[in-house]
Amino acid sequence: MAGVLVTGATGFTGGHLARALLRRGHDVTAMVRSEAAASALRTDGIRLVEGDLAKPETLPRALSAGFDAVYNIAALYRQAGLPDGVYRQVNAIGVGQLIEAAGAAGIRRVVHCSTVGVHGDIEHPPANEDAPLAPGDIYQVTKVEGESIARDAGARAGVEVVIARPSGIYGPGDRRLLKLFRGIARRTFVVLGDGRIYYHLTHIDDLVEGFRLCGEVPQAAGRTYILAGAETPTLNELIQLIAAEAGVKPPTLYLPVWPFWLAGAACEALCAPFGIEPPLYRRRVDFFTKSRAFDISRARAELGYAPAVSLRDGIRRTLDWYRLHHWI
Repeated sequence: MAGVLVTGATGFTGGHLARALLRRGHDVTAMVRSEAAASALRTDGIRLVEGDLAKPETLPRALSAGFDAVYNIAALYRQAGLPDGVYRQVNAIGVGQLIEAAGAAGIRRVVHCSTVGVHGDIEHPPANEDAPLAPGDIYQVTKVEGESIARDAGARAGVEVVIARPSGIYGPGDRRLLKLFRGIARRTFVVLGDGRIYYHLTHIDDLVEGFRLCGEVPQAAGRTYILAGAETPTLNELIQLIAAEAGVKPPTLYLPVWPFWLAGAACEALCAPFGIEPPLYRRRVDFFTKSRAFDISRARAELGYAPAVSLRDGIRRTLDWYRLHHWI
């Protein structure tokens, strides 16, 4: 098997991908900001090389060994108090610089992880890859920019670029949706709005297989794919499934959205100048108001992508892991 490089491997998604590729027999190298902070990857048999999208001067050396493919999972998500330029460097400009360095090293393909968030609220679900782009915050805006920069850099550098847009990622070890699972399991979860919006999830095992296919299927070159689960539940249906697997009754308290949206705006305005993490964001309120349902027909037809983890089974596995590690 050819060697591959994974960025973002110290994170949830990148770590799962690096280990999954290793299990399939690939020689896997992780690009990390600090080798000392990534010892768990080395213990698992993954090589380490230092590099940072925020420091473009580190990229040529990190990629100089040459790889068959690079999986760019690294991204700056949402952190309080960071200037827009920091997001733009990591999520957009640095992506182009990574691809330029890949081209100089003779690397054939770069799989760039974007997000379905670039489509914003889906008014006419399910949305496919050609749906309008409507990013709602600096993270999503820079992800849109990153896609464009990636395509342009690939054309200049002679690198095949494949863009993957995952929907809501979950699974054992995930922290982003932990509050949802924990709140429902502990019967403290409150629903804002009517819960009828769609919330399309992707189990981490299905996602990393989708990434692998993006990296290996020849006809994927130059294409963009939405990677998501096979089921598209409403938020109410998702909550009911989690409650059933947790052995509790689903929440019954539904509250109006607008007071919380206003409170979120006020918290952001007060906390952001001081770099303080607001206790409530408008984007957290958006979780209850923005529909996310996607059509994965292109990935099925062109990649052979076939999500294998049912929503119920994925929820059960995730809850079991949270319990085992005393997260809930």
